[in-house]
Amino acid sequence: MSEAAKKSEAAKKPTHYRLVSALKAIGPYLREALCKEGAYHFDCLSVCVDDKKSPEDREFWGWWLDLYQDGEQFEAVYQIGLYDQAGVWKTEVAPAAAVDEITRTQEIFHQKLVEVLQSKFDFQVVVGEQSAEFV
Repeated sequence: MSEAAKKSEAAKKPTHYRLVSALKAIGPYLREALCKEGAYHFDCLSVCVDDKKSPEDREFWGWWLDLYQDGEQFEAVYQIGLYDQAGVWKTEVAPAAAVDEITRTQEIFHQKLVEVLQSKFDFQVVVGEQSAEFV
């Protein structure tokens, strides 16, 4: 490959910071402090377990995503569970009353994620085999 071709190819690939900027624009889901080049972490607190509790004591049902870059594509690994008072995600089966909202927010987010990565950078997104199934 010629030097000019290498430079042209490198110019097409976005930097980590350019990717982070585009991913942040999707919404409040990106946890930038947990991201590093090629690995990005998102989450969504979809349903409050008990909104009568004070905000610092609340827990949430929702989903989280670890997005891994592999060349020209990204693998999305989604999980569903409980975000506890300590700020830790635990893989748990959500109650039936929360499932529709968790699924709705995940589907909207995933559509936006695919659109951004395809339209801005021509990257494909595949859902990893180890992802939780959304009903």
